[in-house]
Amino acid sequence: MRRQTDCWPLDPINRQSEVMFGLLLPLTFTGTRSVALGAGATVREILLAARGCYITWGLVDATVSLLSSATEHGRGRAQAAAIRAASDPEAKARLRALVPGRAGKALSDAQVGTVPGRMRDTPPEPDVEPVLQRQDSGAAGQVFLLVTGAAFPPILQFLIVESVPLAMRLSNAVAVAMLVVIGWRLDQQMQGGRRLMRRIIPVIGLVMGTVTIALGG
Repeated sequence: MRRQTDCWPLDPINRQSEVMFGLLLPLTFTGTRSVALGAGATVREILLAARGCYITWGLVDATVSLLSSATEHGRGRAQAAAIRAASDPEAKARLRALVPGRAGKALSDAQVGTVPGRMRDTPPEPDVEPVLQRQDSGAAGQVFLLVTGAAFPPILQFLIVESVPLAMRLSNAVAVAMLVVIGWRLDQQMQGGRRLMRRIIPVIGLVMGTVTIALGG
């Protein structure tokens, strides 16, 4: 999970991904609404159940974020220790493997070769370092808010529109519109001038929602 140093613990791509995940929940809800109503449930009962579902999944996703952070910190310390203990050729190979894509290939041997020595001269992190840090809690809290908050605009239609079929259509329209916005934001992050994600993301969201319903979600 990527992090930032500004007031948002998650980077823009991860933020859009969490919002997209949150939007799949109301798409699933609107797709299974007719089954629940046919079983005798009221719209209010369904909304209360849906609210509990969103809060639960927000907590689950936030917990997974904390577990991922703890794993990343442990892996980072293990990788640093392995680089310090390795021979120079092996240390260079390990460092190149940590730098993604073209950036790693662009590094010269001279540039990579200076890093192991500096790491060996730097005291290693203490073993008593906390497994989780303050920014990890902030990231988990942001994940919870993004997942639960993203589901609110589509579900709001069922609270303000009396006609359930109309509310369902409005809810789906709001969810698709939000997916278009997510695709537009991802296009900005790609900085390639193409309008690819704003076309693909809504289709992916609808397909994933349909698959989730078909599998009993």
